[in-house]
Amino acid sequence: AASLMFTSHWALRHPVSVSLQQYAHSIRLDGDIILGGLFPVHARGDRGTPCGELKKEKGIHRLEAMMFAIDLINKDPELLPNITLGARILDTCSRDTYALEQSLTFVQALIERDGSDVRCANGDPPIFTKPDKIVGVIGAAASSVSIMVANILRLFKIPQISYASTAPELSDNTRYDFFSRVVPPDSYQAQAMMDIVTAMEWNYVSTLASEGNYGESGVEAFIQISRETGGVCIAQSLKIPREPRPGEFDKIIRRLLETSNARAIIMFANEDDIRRVLDAAKRNNQTGHFLWVGSDSWGSKISPVIGQERVAEGAITILPKRASVDAFDRYFRSRSLSNNRRNVWFAEFWEENFNCKLGMHGKRPGSLKKCTGLEKVGRDSSYEQEGKVQFVMDAVYAMAHALHRMHRELCYGYPGLCPRMANNIDGKELLNHIRAVNFNGSAGTPVVFNENGDAPGRYDIFQYQITNRSTAEYRVIGSWTNKLHLKVEAMRWRMGDPSFPASVCSLPCRTGERKKVVKGVPCCWHCERCEGYHFQASEFTCELCPYEKRPDANRTGCTPIPIIKLEWHSPWAIVPVFIAMLGIIATSFVIVTFVRYNDTPIVRASGREMSYVLLTGIFLCYAITFLMIATPDVGVCSLRRIFLGLGMCFSYAALLTKTNRIHRIFEQGKKSVTAPRFISPASQLVITFSLISVQLLGVFVWFAVDPPHTVVDYGEQRTQDPMAARGVLKCDISDLSLICSLGYSILLMVTCTVYAIKTRGVPETFNEAKPIGFTMYTTCIIWLAFIPIFFGTSQSAERMYIQTTTLTISLSLSASVSLGMLYMPKVYIILFHPEQNVPKRKRSFKAIVTAATMSGKLTQKGGDRPNGEVKTELCESMETNRFMCVCTSSLVFISRWFCFRLLQCARVCAFA
Repeated sequence: AASLMFTSHWALRHPVSVSLQQYAHSIRLDGDIILGGLFPVHARGDRGTPCGELKKEKGIHRLEAMMFAIDLINKDPELLPNITLGARILDTCSRDTYALEQSLTFVQALIERDGSDVRCANGDPPIFTKPDKIVGVIGAAASSVSIMVANILRLFKIPQISYASTAPELSDNTRYDFFSRVVPPDSYQAQAMMDIVTAMEWNYVSTLASEGNYGESGVEAFIQISRETGGVCIAQSLKIPREPRPGEFDKIIRRLLETSNARAIIMFANEDDIRRVLDAAKRNNQTGHFLWVGSDSWGSKISPVIGQERVAEGAITILPKRASVDAFDRYFRSRSLSNNRRNVWFAEFWEENFNCKLGMHGKRPGSLKKCTGLEKVGRDSSYEQEGKVQFVMDAVYAMAHALHRMHRELCYGYPGLCPRMANNIDGKELLNHIRAVNFNGSAGTPVVFNENGDAPGRYDIFQYQITNRSTAEYRVIGSWTNKLHLKVEAMRWRMGDPSFPASVCSLPCRTGERKKVVKGVPCCWHCERCEGYHFQASEFTCELCPYEKRPDANRTGCTPIPIIKLEWHSPWAIVPVFIAMLGIIATSFVIVTFVRYNDTPIVRASGREMSYVLLTGIFLCYAITFLMIATPDVGVCSLRRIFLGLGMCFSYAALLTKTNRIHRIFEQGKKSVTAPRFISPASQLVITFSLISVQLLGVFVWFAVDPPHTVVDYGEQRTQDPMAARGVLKCDISDLSLICSLGYSILLMVTCTVYAIKTRGVPETFNEAKPIGFTMYTTCIIWLAFIPIFFGTSQSAERMYIQTTTLTISLSLSASVSLGMLYMPKVYIILFHPEQNVPKRKRSFKAIVTAATMSGKLTQKGGDRPNGEVKTELCESMETNRFMCVCTSSLVFISRWFCFRLLQCARVCAFA
């Protein structure tokens, strides 16, 4: 290689007499650390030759960029100080197999040579030239070449940084773990297009690709991303044949119209196919229908849209972000045959670039013009910097920064290479430093690598717009650098329309509606409203609100259900309160009257003590109405438990004691003249309060087992319409607890009714038993009506109102019946017929007992003798004793027993 380089240098000084070396294939630059370089200096050869014609831009520009970058690094005192970078640059000839052969040069230093069987002509052992040890490789350009070279470099752990290979396959870090690149893979382009579609809120698109690796792999990457991310569905994926038949493009337009909602068309196609697709859309009168999204093959090119501006209007295209390196332009324009002898292919470039030949054996024998060597790049020939120059320089700088980091770690404070780096540079360690670099590249953009060795994608986003002056142009509307940055306000559609066109299968559902996706097409759906107590939890689901909540107006969330209670101003409360107030007034009047006339015969004959107990129960029955309507709290709930059954218990315990007393007196009279036990007022009070204590004991047990508290019942008024739902604030008293609380009182009432039935044969002049009987009959009817009303409305939305009103009115009616039948007649006599409220002629207790005894005996005789005899004897006896008993309310209760027996006798006499 050194001899070739010197020959070339000499040939440049003597262009006429010496021919160029046609087989020069490498450039070598000395240095402390040697980098490899792979560039397509020549095209692929024909007819078995490995290399073809020279590539001026993609070959010479790029390799000169590498040498220029090395020069800059070697001059930089901050980057790799006291260390010189060298290079070994090879020509790949744009062929992967040839590049593989050339790349073996990079691994020669790592292959041990066995010279034991080799001897020189004089018998001495051979002396091998020590090959350059390559620590890293810059290249290659074509993805196929990079793939081939990467497979061998990874075996020797030599890191590789490409400046142009974009195949997504190279992102596989398990197969190409030592491969990195400063250009984004093609998959980023598909991702950028997907982000554009997502930003435009398009979820139903079609794809169109030119047949071949570029178009098909691009569409495949786009479809793969759409599957992974979701949210975008592919309506159709069409392919343009390499050799389309006549009418093929019209057929493609018709097929795209089959899914007319998919207006957005993702295109990975070459320029000619793009132009013909636009022309077919124009012929089919579809101008303005399709929304084109083109790849970098469309970019900002004019040729596809010439004459078809209207149909292409609004098209969004992308193009990799590039920048021109001004320093390289100055460097390359200054290159000449005399100052660029290190480039063995520069003489060939000189001939190609200036269309001349160097000497009689130059590579352009057909040219008559001879090169003078005084030509100047950019002055005597056109010059435009090749697009990948920036990336070549970034690749070299990335390798230099990695080496700098490694030197700082291994040779800190050591000038130049320390032994740890001079003897052996670990490729794996260098790779880790490469992946960790982060610096601003030659164009001012950051150079970084991800975990797969890929550089971030950088694209400019264009839109083809027609201005008000009817001039069409591409305008930058954003950029993509791993993330989309779109200037929405700069976008225009159909003659300045700023509104976004739609490309969706189904319109968005309204608030409160969920999407029911069509099977197999996730971007198409039917909208279903969230019904009942369900709200829209997500785009696709409706969920049930918590029990204490209901959906809000638009069904996107839940709000607390309003809490209500029975209000004082409610008609359901006004009626029972009015009745209770009348009853309390009447009861109070009776109590005051009885207290005022406490010692009169009627009051005394009614049993003062028991009357006051009974009136207390009646008062409590009326008063419980106010507790049942009051706002529930712990205090109110406690009082409800205590007094709900206590008023009835007071009333019916007193009535039961009375009716039981009457029954026992008359039953005892049939057997003996001895008075029954426990018929005195004190005894009656003890019995009554014993019965009441059972009720109180049950209440206290209830308090201990389940302390009173309030609850909000959301089930009582949980209507089908959530807007009408209400939570009812109430005491924690279930229907069963209520019945248990009233059950004892109802038991007393039933028992009292039984005794009332048993004493129904008492004479009419005995005025206590029958009013009690009528009272109990009426009360039973009231409570028999209460039970079906109370439990029959348990499912009604008005349950709280109906049950509370029914219960309070039933209690008030029961109290009213007792008050009206037992005490109003007495009050009437006391107030309006005081002449009847006087004591009658008193008889001695002995005479009464004697008369009752005789009545009993005579009654017994009546079973053995004829009626006439019995009547005669009885009448005679009564006449003898000259005893007459008139039962009035003025008589004490103990006298009534005897009076009843005598009345039986009197009736018999009257009948006789």
